[in-house]
Amino acid sequence: MKSTPLFASAAAFAALSLVTGASYGQDGQSTLAKVQSVNLIAIGHRETSVPFSYVDAGNNVIGFSQDLCNKVIDAVKAKTGHADLRVRFIPVTSQNRISLVQNGTVDLECGVTTNLTARQNQVAFSDTFFVATTRLLTKKDSGIRDFPDLAGKTVVTNQGTTSERILRKMNEEKKMNMSIISAKDYGEGRSTLETGRAVAYMMDDVLLAGTRSLTAKPADWVLVGTPQSSEAYGFMMRKGDPEFKKLVDDAMSQTMKSPEIRAMYDKWFMKPVPPKSINFDFPMSETMKKLYAEPNDKAFE
Repeated sequence: MKSTPLFASAAAFAALSLVTGASYGQDGQSTLAKVQSVNLIAIGHRETSVPFSYVDAGNNVIGFSQDLCNKVIDAVKAKTGHADLRVRFIPVTSQNRISLVQNGTVDLECGVTTNLTARQNQVAFSDTFFVATTRLLTKKDSGIRDFPDLAGKTVVTNQGTTSERILRKMNEEKKMNMSIISAKDYGEGRSTLETGRAVAYMMDDVLLAGTRSLTAKPADWVLVGTPQSSEAYGFMMRKGDPEFKKLVDDAMSQTMKSPEIRAMYDKWFMKPVPPKSINFDFPMSETMKKLYAEPNDKAFE
């Protein structure tokens, strides 16, 4: 789905919302009422989270998350009667994604956010659409094979993520003397790793596979380490809006229970994807098959 001409910075749209009074909660409107009144839905997306949510060379927002998000957008069009519904794409980061949902800048965040019990106090989550585990990306010849090998080394992770919390807790409790770099996004994390400023990158395994596909020499890198957690990805929306959450869940559940989800999954995880036509070769797990048969919005912790 192309992100122009309505592609905008979060700051710009936040300012627009303050002027128009269109943000959810300012006048008690539900999300669907707001969308109905302005004929526009604001979708939060990531810029470099291959293959879930990222921007291609043509400035299109693409990925597995976005394909599912498009199903929700279609449902919103049907519900509001706006076949010509405008879609404003707003890039978000690990640091600002929750606040932008809370303040009404973003109506639905369709990225790679883990559903955590603590986060449920701040936002609502859709049904889970993917389950990942946290591991390490490192050079094949780095000597790093598991987390204990990181003792005394420099490691990069993304700021504001589950991985950062786990890594810092591990460092403190096990006295590993790691130096931890917190990157703002996957692009910065990849650069930190490729330039040798860190020996390993800790994040969700499937996202690290995406990061590997964007390196100069993908074959030089390997995923290693005992999984430290399981991550349930969901779309974020504002709390206290059951009508919108039901619409989102129903649209996603209908897709996940249908044969269409297999084709959608294979498109992004079993076939070459932009920008480098790298095949992730990431088969659908039994956990994922069960999830799609019985969708739910439960956090893993």
